[in-house]
Amino acid sequence: MFIDDAYAHLYSLSLKGLGVTTPNPNVSAAIYSPAGELIADGFHNLTRSVDHAEIVALKSAGSLAYGSTMVISLEPCAHTGKTPPCTQAIIDAGVAKVIYAVSDPNPIAAGGAQILQEAGIAVEFCESTQLTFIQRAWLHKVATGRALMIWKVAITIDGKVAASDGSSKWITGHESREDVQLLRSQSDAILIGTNTAIIDNPHLIPRGHSARPVRIICGGQEVAPDNHIFDDQARTLLVKDKSIPNLVSILREEGFNQVLVEAGPTFGSALMGSGNIDELVIYQAPKLLGSGKEFVRDLGITSLADHLELELLSVQQFGTDIKSHYRVKGH
Repeated sequence: MFIDDAYAHLYSLSLKGLGVTTPNPNVSAAIYSPAGELIADGFHNLTRSVDHAEIVALKSAGSLAYGSTMVISLEPCAHTGKTPPCTQAIIDAGVAKVIYAVSDPNPIAAGGAQILQEAGIAVEFCESTQLTFIQRAWLHKVATGRALMIWKVAITIDGKVAASDGSSKWITGHESREDVQLLRSQSDAILIGTNTAIIDNPHLIPRGHSARPVRIICGGQEVAPDNHIFDDQARTLLVKDKSIPNLVSILREEGFNQVLVEAGPTFGSALMGSGNIDELVIYQAPKLLGSGKEFVRDLGITSLADHLELELLSVQQFGTDIKSHYRVKGH
């Protein structure tokens, strides 16, 4: 029961870390007394300090950390980078036991559990599917070398993103659009094509959130300098060609953990067809158009046997709309 409650608490903290830790993972930590009472907690947030989650929690706990149990979403790091190793801070604080949910796959930082054990601290690895999921963007980046890319689409029930005359505002309701703002705030960057920039003239700043994800425009068309996306509210990165390998290389250099794709059918389908879309978030409104622009185009698939298979991760209702979250199998 203790570990379930502790992990649920860490999940809520790691959720707050989305979008504010790149290129680092959205780690969270909590410190408990021998009686199981919460003493202090924290999550990594580079907009506030370079301190890792463990250090945030230890500073908050002060001397109360002595003899405590620390529960962490990710195995504590054992290397010196921009900050000293968290393992040494845990040892120096006199923490008696450490429980962690996800093993660190990064060869540079791994090995923290062994160092703590050698220092006489009791260490327990208690795997958590939930905490693995909330940290999946960084874990995906470590495993693949590139950011987790999520394609967000708003469609009618018959799969249209726009009517025959090109009109598309608003397919979904207010509740869905507010959830998109949250999704934006949890991403390190938002990617669109030049056609979307020209037609929609989006701002891409998450309303109601302090987060300022990097805005990326990719494509060969010229975008007017007075477009909303070039204002000073966030950094904007312009990729002036249609080369997906070049785009992926730039995203890798930037070190992003999670990129939200808000592209139209042409660019989105090109990313999907090239294997660069990892997840799909669809907001489906109870509307029928019969004709209009389909959300996905030619993926280069000619046989049913070659289909892309999706795994349904979750379904939620927002007003009259349905949000479906999928993972592309094999990613």
